[in-house]
Amino acid sequence: MGNSQELYIKAKGLIPGGTQLLSKRPEMHLPEFWPAYYEKAKGCEIWDLDGNRYIDMSYMGIGSCILGYADSDVNAAVKNAVDQGSMTTLNCPEEIELAQLLCELHPWAAMARYARTGGEAMAIAVRISRAKTKKDVILFCGYHGWHDWYLAANLADNAALDGHLLDGLNPNGVPRGLKGTSFPFRYNDKEAFLSLIAKHKGNIAAVVMEPMRNNEPAKDFLNLIRETTQKEKIVLVFDEITAGWRLNNGGAHLKFGVHPDIAVFGKGMSNGYPMAAVIGQRNIMETAQETFISSTYWTERIGPAAAIATINKIRKHNVIGHLIATGEKIQEAWRLLAREYSLDIEVSGMPSLCHFSFKGPDSLALKTLFTQMMLEKGFLATTAFYASYAHKPKMVEDYLKAVDEIFGYISKILKGSNIKKHLHGPVCHSGFKRLT
Repeated sequence: MGNSQELYIKAKGLIPGGTQLLSKRPEMHLPEFWPAYYEKAKGCEIWDLDGNRYIDMSYMGIGSCILGYADSDVNAAVKNAVDQGSMTTLNCPEEIELAQLLCELHPWAAMARYARTGGEAMAIAVRISRAKTKKDVILFCGYHGWHDWYLAANLADNAALDGHLLDGLNPNGVPRGLKGTSFPFRYNDKEAFLSLIAKHKGNIAAVVMEPMRNNEPAKDFLNLIRETTQKEKIVLVFDEITAGWRLNNGGAHLKFGVHPDIAVFGKGMSNGYPMAAVIGQRNIMETAQETFISSTYWTERIGPAAAIATINKIRKHNVIGHLIATGEKIQEAWRLLAREYSLDIEVSGMPSLCHFSFKGPDSLALKTLFTQMMLEKGFLATTAFYASYAHKPKMVEDYLKAVDEIFGYISKILKGSNIKKHLHGPVCHSGFKRLT
């Protein structure tokens, strides 16, 4: 099992849940065998605590390392920030440079505030929205973090039995007084959205959603959202934490020509260094002064320096084109190989952030077997692929050759063998489902 799994067993006795992030739990990928810890990483390569080298064809730092691990240009900017002093009594000038850069890329916005994680940045956006409108209700679509405002949607009417509007996200610890303040709607479902608007008319502070995730917006869907929120004086918040910088230079909403009141960025904007930004229209953002939003480490220097270096590199090189082309090649190969071996899979997601799923009652067992066999071939790979600028053609070719072999093997197993007999350990967990 190796040093990584042994350390993970120790971690579960010291850290509730074993990790800080659900998506990094080994049980989500390959229980008892996923290399939970790394010694070093560069580009798309990761070395575990036993010295084993893997090519990461999975989540690339859960979508944060859009340029690749330990990018030299970003690291140089960070090292300079460290050498110059990353935290002092005074403010770093980089936060002004970053604000100007973000507003230049998004001309509809005029001001910016910062955080260091996506979840807290979303909480800031919701706080500002409620302060501006003096209203409480939030309508949302998709996944937006762990804070109370969001998990409040999972508080059912019966105090003894909480519901699960988002499967797998437990609202224990969320004050029951927040029941009835957050309501979900599904992406591209115009009727459901308008029904919620009518039901909570006059009490809605914000509509919070990802402008795009797995599918492109249906015709006029985003326009309907924008027109309705403007008419009802509701703040429109676009969560760009995941989609941002993967379709274009900036927010995905720019592609669709629909401008929100607030947009939130994180993950890829700083290539693995903690940084998040909330940008918005001046009359909305100035409301931040009428409430209390403040934190010491939102003023440190490393995050803004990393973000500036990352964004400038994305703009200078054809990073977006590389991400899209790489993802499209992999998506098409998944489809072709599945047809060749008569496997029933569904391919979805934007090319630069794509995934496939096995269909049928044994889907999780098949996912586990795929991950297990890819690991044996030297790849960190599950049923998702997050493209990075460091994914080079040879890596993609080697990966697809391995997928070819494993799809062929799985096809033979499905003709009569028990899938679970081929697993070295338990079946992976399913996690939670997004309302998209």
